[in-house]
Amino acid sequence: MRKGDELYLIPVEGDPLPPAGIPVRGAIEDERRTSLMRTHSGLHVLCGVVFRDYGCLVTGGNMEPGVARMDFNLPEVPPGFKEAVEDACNAEITADRRIDVRTLPRAEAFQIPDIIRTATNLVPPEVEEVRIVDIVGLDTQADGGTHVASTRQIGRLRVAKVENKGRGFRRVRIRIED
Repeated sequence: MRKGDELYLIPVEGDPLPPAGIPVRGAIEDERRTSLMRTHSGLHVLCGVVFRDYGCLVTGGNMEPGVARMDFNLPEVPPGFKEAVEDACNAEITADRRIDVRTLPRAEAFQIPDIIRTATNLVPPEVEEVRIVDIVGLDTQADGGTHVASTRQIGRLRVAKVENKGRGFRRVRIRIED
């Protein structure tokens, strides 16, 4: 995790920590990271489109490089939903929207309308500064993940499947293509 110029190691349970003051060496798997960045930004485009066009909040999600799912509180799936969402997402991607990241004091961040796009606010109360990701003109929300610099870098987004996950909940599965 990075905060400003400092990088923090978040260990996996059971992994030994290096002693304080000992130099460590790390590497980033660039291909995997880039794929995750494209996928994550694609999910934000999906979220922005579904919120704008259908007024739905996110109730869950998961991603791997190039594939992801997002769950929405969507009671009914309108006819043509899958195709309409895919077309709208790709129009936003083609628009080459800039993706900006900034950090704001919590009080200021929560003045932004609809800054939380999840059904439950996942920003812990003790967090004093909130990282904001803004797909300019489409989607602005609190988020801690990595992103590409513009929507064009995402590539083509395919809606692979829309599933019924119980009363009022729909799962949208996507793939990111080159």
